[in-house]
Amino acid sequence: MQYHILVEFHRDFVFVDGNQITVGVKSKPVGGEANYEIIKKLAKHFGVSSANVIIKSGHKSSKKIIEII
Repeated sequence: MQYHILVEFHRDFVFVDGNQITVGVKSKPVGGEANYEIIKKLAKHFGVSSANVIIKSGHKSSKKIIEII
């Protein structure tokens, strides 16, 4: 499955609306910290290992496409 991700940096949350997911993280987008937190949150939300959540595009953007295996 592939999802479009929007990222906000004010508070922690995961909101799913069809094929779009909005994720709130508190980590700063420095050194991949925010991406790692996004992967952990989505893995927990979908009940999969974090190794099964892959950022396909948008590593340095607040709009990402991820794949969940």
